Amino acid sequence: MNKLYVWGIIITAAMLGATYVTVGYQKGGLNGDIVNMLAIAGAVALVIITVFVVIKYVRQMQTDTATGELADESWDNIGEYKNPVPFGWAIIFIGTIIWGMWYFTLGYPVNAYSQIGEYNEDVAAADAKFEKQYANIKGEQLVNMGESVYLVECVACHGLNADGNSEIDAADLNRRISAKSVKYVINHGSNNKLLGTEMPMPDRNGLFNAETGALITDAEIDAVAEYVANGMNGNEAGAKVFANVCASCHGPDGKGMEFVAPNIAEWSKTLITNVIDNGKKGAIGTMPAMERLNKKQKEAIAAYVISLTQGE
Repeated sequence: MNKLYVWGIIITAAMLGATYVTVGYQKGGLNGDIVNMLAIAGAVALVIITVFVVIKYVRQMQTDTATGELADESWDNIGEYKNPVPFGWAIIFIGTIIWGMWYFTLGYPVNAYSQIGEYNEDVAAADAKFEKQYANIKGEQLVNMGESVYLVECVACHGLNADGNSEIDAADLNRRISAKSVKYVINHGSNNKLLGTEMPMPDRNGLFNAETGALITDAEIDAVAEYVANGMNGNEAGAKVFANVCASCHGPDGKGMEFVAPNIAEWSKTLITNVIDNGKKGAIGTMPAMERLNKKQKEAIAAYVISLTQGE
């Protein structure tokens, strides 16, 4: 017997044996499930057909000789025959196209049932019911809801007391911003959609002191960072830098300007929900967007975080 056929039998036996061992070691095996049985039958058929089709064509390449009419063109005296596409290949090619069109339109259209689709529909329905049920909740009830959502979704990073986690670089939510974060944003700029839109803040090469007309200096950055981190208080040099460099966008009190710059003096609902929606990259790391939360849950978290600083 030709060695090629011997190797084909060996490979087929090995692959079928591996399939049998894999299925046999699974709990319950096929368990009488028709779907599992059909899957295994399909795997067996694919192994046998694949191996012996490969053998057929390898054997054909070993024994066949080229015949037919040569084409007029040649490259480096290498020509090609005017042989038609094998009939079987043409049928398979056309059949595959027809099957693909059927599959995507009638057999299993893109809008057909799927478990993921059903799950997404259920989640959307539950979110709609949730928002309708709690649409009018506000005040302390909203803060309490926010604390509950925080304990489920945020506590792993920001800590039980919302004071951050140095090991994974999560921010302290008991204060609006740290001096480290202020310095980072000034030096690198910001484009975290804190306003909900793409309105980037330039880096230090685009920040000029209105009084001197010069770019902001390291000393001025240190002073204004301390001033902002201290709640816009206590640093006369920083207050002066803020007035001459930052106030034109963030406002004289640091509470921001709509469509221009975010509030850096205190937390706001819009700011927090935009961070939850879009995530944030800053001095201590990157926070991912929290897409699984619904609108009311985000509003509740915002109310809770705001309450942390208002209770001081």
